Amino acid sequence: MPGNGNSLTRLRVAITVFFALDGFVFAGWVVRIPAIKEQTGASASALGLALLGVSAGAVVTMILTGRLCRRYGNHQVTVVCAVLLSLSVALPPLTHSALALGLVLLLFGAAYGGINVAFNSAAVDLVAALGRPIMPSFHAAFSLGGMIGAGLGGLVAGALSPTRHLLLLTVVGLLVTAVAGRTLLRCEPPAPPERGQPEEGARVRPAGRTRGLVLVFGLIAGCTAYGEGALADWGALHLEQDLDASPGAAAVGYSCFALAMTVGRLTGTTLLERLGRTRTVVAGGTTAAAGMLLGSLAPSLWAALLGYAVTGIGLANLFPVAVERAGALAGPGGVATASTLGYGGMLLGPPAIGFMADWFSLPAALTSVAILAALAAVIGLATRTAMAR
Repeated sequence: MPGNGNSLTRLRVAITVFFALDGFVFAGWVVRIPAIKEQTGASASALGLALLGVSAGAVVTMILTGRLCRRYGNHQVTVVCAVLLSLSVALPPLTHSALALGLVLLLFGAAYGGINVAFNSAAVDLVAALGRPIMPSFHAAFSLGGMIGAGLGGLVAGALSPTRHLLLLTVVGLLVTAVAGRTLLRCEPPAPPERGQPEEGARVRPAGRTRGLVLVFGLIAGCTAYGEGALADWGALHLEQDLDASPGAAAVGYSCFALAMTVGRLTGTTLLERLGRTRTVVAGGTTAAAGMLLGSLAPSLWAALLGYAVTGIGLANLFPVAVERAGALAGPGGVATASTLGYGGMLLGPPAIGFMADWFSLPAALTSVAILAALAAVIGLATRTAMAR
C-alpha cells in the first residue's frame, strides 16, 4: 500500500509538471506574437487568420485525442504531444508569410489541443484513484506556468530574437519532457479499474443521458472559458477606453484576474473538500457573475480591478470541476468533449464581445460574462445529483 501511495505521488508530480509546461510554452509563444507579426509583414487581418490555425488545430485534435487515449493510453499520448508541442513552438519565427505561419500554427495547435485532452484524462484517472478533488491543483500549475512563461518572455524579449527565445522554449520543453515523461511512462495508469464501477452504474441509465450530461458539463467549461477569453482580449481596453486608465494601469487588470484565478485554483482542493462540487460551482458562478457586473459597470478603476479579481476567484474552479465530471462519466471521450466545448467558449468570447460592443457598448458587452457565469451556477444546481457522484 505504501508503495502504491508513493507511485501515485510520483504520478501526481509528473502530471503537474506537464500542466505547468503547457502553460509555460503557450505563454512564451503568445508574448512573441507582435514580433512575429512584424517579421512576417502580415496585416492585422492576415495575422488574425493565421492565428486561427492554433484554434483549428486544437479543436480538431481534441476531438480525435479521446480515441487515441483509449487506444494507446493517456500517459503515452501526453508524452508524444509534449514532444510535438516543444518542437512546434520553434517553427513560427522561421516563417516569412502569414500563410506559412498559419500552417505551422496548425501543427502547434494540434499538439496543444492533444496534450490538453491527454493530461486532463490522466488527471481524471488520478483523481478517481486518490478519491480527493485535486483537479484544481493541476489547473493551478497550468496558470502558474503561464504566468512564469509570460513574465520570462517579457524579460528576454529585448535581449533575444523570437527565433532564439522560442528555440530555448523547445530545449526546455524537451528536457522537462524527458525527465517527467520517464516517470509518467513508468507509472501504471491507476484509474481504469476504479472508474469501471461508476461508469457501469452511470450506464444503467440511457447512454443518451450520459452523453447529455457530458455536454452539460462541457457547457459549464465553455461558460468559464468565454469569460477568460473575453477578459484577456477586452479587459484592458475597457479600463483604458471607458475608465480613462493609463496603458500601464489597464494592463494590471488582466494580471489581477489571472492572479486571482491562480490563487482560487491553488485553494480549490480545500474548497471542494469542504463545500462539495455542487456548492463550489454554484458559489463560483455566482461570485464570478457579481464580480463581472462590478468589473464592467463600476465607474472607477479600483472598483473595476476589484471586480476583475473577484471574477477570477469565482471562475477558477468551474473548468477543472466540469472536465473532471465529464471524464468520470465518459473517460477520455468525455474529457475531449468538455475540453472542446470549453475551448470553443474561449474562441467565441472575444469576437462575441466585439460584436456586442459595436451594437451596444463595451461595458454592456462585458456583462455577458456575468450572464454566462450565472448560467454555469444554474447548471451546477440543476445537475447536483451528477455533480455529487
